[in-house]
Amino acid sequence: MSRVEVPPARLFAALGDTTRLGLIERLSQGGERSIVQLGDGLPISRQAVAKHLDVLLGAGLVRRTKSGREVLFALQPEVFAEASDWLSKVGSQWDGTLGRFKDFVENQP
Repeated sequence: MSRVEVPPARLFAALGDTTRLGLIERLSQGGERSIVQLGDGLPISRQAVAKHLDVLLGAGLVRRTKSGREVLFALQPEVFAEASDWLSKVGSQWDGTLGRFKDFVENQP
């Protein structure tokens, strides 16, 4: 199944919420989980959990499948690998930029 490319800003915006990070943490324990399972013990409604999952789904971080009447969610681990690769690339670019800036400053008369 091919995946739609999600801009990094959208991906990181989806991760910029404490509740969504908690849902990611619950899903990272493996397997598929229902909205009821994911919301268990949270101080928010099932509808609020569903809205947070929609944001994560829109960012490509989770996938949704239907099993009978139940909707299940699971992580998309390859998206996290892509995010990590993107951060590494940006980090390398900054390392190069800072190195050139350091050389420039140190070589000034």
